[in-house]
Amino acid sequence: MRWDAQKLTAGDRNALPGLDQPAGLVRSVQTPEFAGMTFHEVLAKSALNHVHASSDMPFTWTVNPYRGCSHACTYCFARPTHAYLELNAGDDFDRQVVVKTNVADVLTRELARPSWKRELVALGTNTDPYQRAEGRYRLMPGIIEALAGSRTPFSVLTKGTLLRRDIPKLADAAAHVNVDVAMSIAVYDDDLQSSVEPGTPTATARLATVSAAREAGLECGVFLMPILPYLTDTTEQLDNALRQVKAAGASYALFSSLYLKPGVKPWFMMWLQRAHPELLAAYNRLYAHGAYVPAEYRADLTERMRPLVRAHGLERRRSVRFESTQLASPVSGTAPPLF
Repeated sequence: MRWDAQKLTAGDRNALPGLDQPAGLVRSVQTPEFAGMTFHEVLAKSALNHVHASSDMPFTWTVNPYRGCSHACTYCFARPTHAYLELNAGDDFDRQVVVKTNVADVLTRELARPSWKRELVALGTNTDPYQRAEGRYRLMPGIIEALAGSRTPFSVLTKGTLLRRDIPKLADAAAHVNVDVAMSIAVYDDDLQSSVEPGTPTATARLATVSAAREAGLECGVFLMPILPYLTDTTEQLDNALRQVKAAGASYALFSSLYLKPGVKPWFMMWLQRAHPELLAAYNRLYAHGAYVPAEYRADLTERMRPLVRAHGLERRRSVRFESTQLASPVSGTAPPLF
């Protein structure tokens, strides 16, 4: 959505801050089944987002049906985007979700343009398309139909087990266009997962979704992103995670260490101070000079992980179009994948 284009001089005084709209264009909804959540329903003027030419991303177009995410991952890459809406990158990002209610219809029109070149479209590059809100709004079926109907290749990266609902549609689409599906599963300890990713399904549930996708004939990889220093990065922990990924039937596994960009780092460090204060000093040293862990840490992680990935038969055997070897994975908020 082009947020600047939506700003109008005469707006609704009840509209979402930063998104002044004509009266009736924005509606804020709270429902008992989503306690503590507010959904800000907007009418998108565009669905396809163009990736800047200077980017090294291996795709040029994205679709993001939601903004903000109830998965509430403390390390999420996209948190700072809420500041544009005059909302904060912490609780507001987790609880105030913008919903582009007409995104499928707008996308269908955009894909029908004679100028459309059927370039790869990536879903899940900002906030998760299968977060809890999707259970209410059901935007993804229409998006999948629009992309498949126009013979546009696409990718989906998610932590949401609601993907299972759409596996038949994704399998049908894969018969006509290239479809890449991946599940992000970073933490395999239930207690840690419920603390650092409190709104996400368990690793067990996500692995079962991988299995369901594979049984339907879809290629489905797993992103072990982010690997959390001193929390999920021992060789034993990594080997156990990959063993579970392999047992689920995943096509491949990718991995990288935690990436803490400005705007994300303070929120994550607040969580760390509450949950693991004994690690605060170590993290301050590790991230003292920027968003990435030092090169020595990345080299050690790679040296330990590559043989494990190979031993479990989870090496990437074909192009994964929605992931770059040079940039972070936006939905995960992680450092570049280390293959």
